[in-house]
Amino acid sequence: MAISSEVRDQLERKFEALLPHLDERQQRLVLAAEARLLGHGGVRTVAQTAGVSETTVRNGVLELEEGREPLAVGRIRRPGGGRKRVEDDDPAVLAALLGLVEPDERGDPQSPLRWTTKSLRHLAGELTRQGHAVSAPTVGRLLKSAGFSLQANVKTLEGAQHPDRDAQFRYINQQVKAHQADGEPVISVDTKKREQLGRLPMAGREWRPKGEPIEVEDHHFFFTGPDVEQAIPYGIYDITANTGWVNVGVDHDTSVFAVESIRRWWKARGSHDYPAASRLLITADAGGSNGYRYRVWKSELAALATETGLAITVCHFPPGTSKWNKIEHRLFSHITHNWRGRPLTSHEVVVNTIAATRTSGGLRVEAVLDTGDYPTGVAISRERFSALPLERHAVHGSWNYTLYPTPAGESRAVSPAAEAQRPAQRRQAMLLRLTDPLLTGMSLAQLEHLAAALAPAQAARTQERHSRQRGGRARRATGELRARPLFDDAARLLLTLLYQRQVCSMKVLADLLEVTDVCIASLVKQTRRALEDHGHHAGTAQVRFAKPAALLGFLDTGQRPARAAIIDRLSHPVLTGIDRDELGLLVQRLAASQVAQGERLGYQRRGGPRQSGTRSGVFPQKIDNGERVLLTILYQRKLCTMDVLADALGDVSRSSIGNVIRETRPLLQQAGHIPVPAPTRYRTAADLLTAVPDGHDTPTS
Repeated sequence: MAISSEVRDQLERKFEALLPHLDERQQRLVLAAEARLLGHGGVRTVAQTAGVSETTVRNGVLELEEGREPLAVGRIRRPGGGRKRVEDDDPAVLAALLGLVEPDERGDPQSPLRWTTKSLRHLAGELTRQGHAVSAPTVGRLLKSAGFSLQANVKTLEGAQHPDRDAQFRYINQQVKAHQADGEPVISVDTKKREQLGRLPMAGREWRPKGEPIEVEDHHFFFTGPDVEQAIPYGIYDITANTGWVNVGVDHDTSVFAVESIRRWWKARGSHDYPAASRLLITADAGGSNGYRYRVWKSELAALATETGLAITVCHFPPGTSKWNKIEHRLFSHITHNWRGRPLTSHEVVVNTIAATRTSGGLRVEAVLDTGDYPTGVAISRERFSALPLERHAVHGSWNYTLYPTPAGESRAVSPAAEAQRPAQRRQAMLLRLTDPLLTGMSLAQLEHLAAALAPAQAARTQERHSRQRGGRARRATGELRARPLFDDAARLLLTLLYQRQVCSMKVLADLLEVTDVCIASLVKQTRRALEDHGHHAGTAQVRFAKPAALLGFLDTGQRPARAAIIDRLSHPVLTGIDRDELGLLVQRLAASQVAQGERLGYQRRGGPRQSGTRSGVFPQKIDNGERVLLTILYQRKLCTMDVLADALGDVSRSSIGNVIRETRPLLQQAGHIPVPAPTRYRTAADLLTAVPDGHDTPTS
């Protein structure tokens, strides 16, 4: 029978009010009950009124007619209903997935995703390509069921462990407890990662108004080169008092800077917190500016011990164990957390942010700005280092040692007052002594005039070098706190002249000035080109020194080296057959030919031209050009054998004499000088040297 429109309207109002509050099964059963009440045509009428499929209504009617038991609470379908899992329809999908995520363990080195990020989407795509149609969520479910989870790398591999590692840890612990029991200060020191200043992105996030993030640069490479300001925090953490003190440097992280930071901490905090202290214990890493291998670190600590009157003991952690240093996780980690998400735009921001660091455990931090210069290249000679009041401990003396405020014995060559002088002051005093005209070949006024003439060229080369380092011109103006070099242009010129005149080697200059020989080599290479462009020829000095002590002795007493006295006697007209002035002119005439010959021989030894980037400087030889001419003349006059000449000089071999004579003889022939044979032949070096009469300067044929 036909169902009236009035009944349809009633059903529509009922379904609109009731169905939204029912789940899928309850809706199906309610619709089926209404269809059964309407009789014939009720299924279609209910389906049209509710807007569902007639099949859904018929399924509900079947459920009511079968009289099935109600489902458990919370279920809307019988167990086993719904679509089958992918692993049931495709049992091989799990094995294929494990073959992708575990290629090494499962023996599949040719896995297509071996070098690809194993994301869920990549894995699903590769499985689908292999014939296993799955989605990314399904891949995630399969991995979890197989015992996989997202995991980051864990830092547990420490490499080869030092055999004394555990013993060193126990020794450090004993030293810390002993010093704390006596009320002596114990500090942990280290350098935090240097930070470039500017609007650069910083890791982390901080609360700000919504939609107003801090705008920063999108690239770091604009902030590189020697003109970029930086902050170098060196921290001192008082283990006993749980306080931190940070010295923020602006130049370089050197050993001098590290000890200066400790010195400033002692003056600002340590001396007030421990007024009765007589000892200081420092725990530090094995490397960095406070590494146990650096002689400068220990020399500066010795000066600090003399200034403060403290016996300074240093205990280094074994290599590769810096994370056990207290300062790392008790001070630096809190500083990093405090400035997260905040660009470090100036030194003031760095200092104030560090000083504002606080923890619930009571940590308090102080920070100061250090605008001092701490150039690289500083070194300490072995002689000065051996004179330090340093005592190595019985337990691994390389890592544990004590520096005393006064020399431990009378044999110490360096007094406390001398050691307390700053290295820069000693360096300036030595540079002043090296301006002696006997070494430079010119007066002080001439040297100053040459320095003034070369200053523009040196400045231009410095700017060119900086441009190459930064990869272009400066992106912004140079800051006021720009680091100054170890030597100014005048000092660079002086050292280059001394080296080119072959006064001494780079090693001797480095020992005298307490710097590294690499530092000397770099400045010589840069300044030599300016001298060549200016057209200045340094010439060769009349005195040469192989040891720093010999050069200092010459400056103090005027005593020439023994080698110079021997050459002076061998240059006597009685032996050479010509007067000294004529011999000097002959040496000058042959100088250009000898230089050309040296370049030709060097080319032959190298097998080609000199490679770019090499130093290409003046390398002092055991026998200089003037001595080469002299020895060749003596041998050609048949005064003695090569063995006698070698014995007379004392520091060269017979083969060296033979090479010199073989190379210089053709040059003498080209110059038209043929030595006249001498009437006397000497069998020993003593006879040769004593053949020169005192006060007699007339040549004999």
